[in-house]
Amino acid sequence: MTIDIGRRQFISALGGAVTWPLAAPALAANLWPTRPVTVICPFAPGISTDILARMVATVLGDGLGQNFIVENRPGANANIGAAAAAKAAPDGYTLLIATLGPIVTNRFMYKDMGYDPERAFSPIVLLAASPLIIVGSPKLPVTNLKELVVYARDNPGRLNAGTVGVGSQAHITLELINKLAGISIIHVPYRITTQALPDLISGDLQLGFNYIPTFVPAVQTGMIRGLAVTSLERLRDLPDVPTVDESGFPGFEASGWNALFAPAGTPRDVIDKVNTIVNAFLKSDTGRLQLGRIGMTAIGGTPEQLKAYLERETAKWGPIVKEANISLQ
Repeated sequence: MTIDIGRRQFISALGGAVTWPLAAPALAANLWPTRPVTVICPFAPGISTDILARMVATVLGDGLGQNFIVENRPGANANIGAAAAAKAAPDGYTLLIATLGPIVTNRFMYKDMGYDPERAFSPIVLLAASPLIIVGSPKLPVTNLKELVVYARDNPGRLNAGTVGVGSQAHITLELINKLAGISIIHVPYRITTQALPDLISGDLQLGFNYIPTFVPAVQTGMIRGLAVTSLERLRDLPDVPTVDESGFPGFEASGWNALFAPAGTPRDVIDKVNTIVNAFLKSDTGRLQLGRIGMTAIGGTPEQLKAYLERETAKWGPIVKEANISLQ
């Protein structure tokens, strides 16, 4: 699977009024880094974002001759780690790897996040993306999304869908499908996504929404059914699973992404050093292979492209969260 940023990932969406600060003008940071750099990951060790953070830290360490240390600070839907990064000195010695939640959607769910994502960070580079997959129990009498929509309309309130948790991108994507299709699939949050698999197989849970790596093996072996993927193109590993776009929802796309940030005010030459090294990795065969192993597609680009992408994501997902009345404290 490839993601064409120029033509697809950065397609015009609703206009956003969000102002994302870019880096401060270049300062005398030619010697940076002269000591270890902390890369805050606001999630627990072992998940895909953590694995990606460690890849990036290794690449930056090799390229700049200094230690880049990943520090996991999970909690509050990633707000704890993001808040710590927001409060760090803008000197280049703290970076943040983040996703949709702490940068875009959490602000619509929390009264107080401990930071303002619009003002707290300077974008560096969009690292990678992974679409979601909608799966169904083999006990459910549907084989694709089109059939699911018809069945859900005929059986209102009788279908449950599991995700990794309230406010997750999978949850928000479920609410978007509900809105567009005029159906009412009920959300069931799980603490760990793999916990949903036995329930899907048994039929106790009818549907699952999650990132591609979680359910691909089970779909390939026929344990559960792949109903649709949220990328604009079918996936190489699941060629028989249609996209949401071709299932009656033209233009539909939902991708989980990871991006690299620095505290607002970090010198521009530091941002540019990091951006250059990371982009080289993302464009390399080694980088693409490593990302592919965790179900991600390398992206890359400039800080300005990431800034524009964040504005589009805010305009796209903000209204969905508000309308679904998702609230977290």
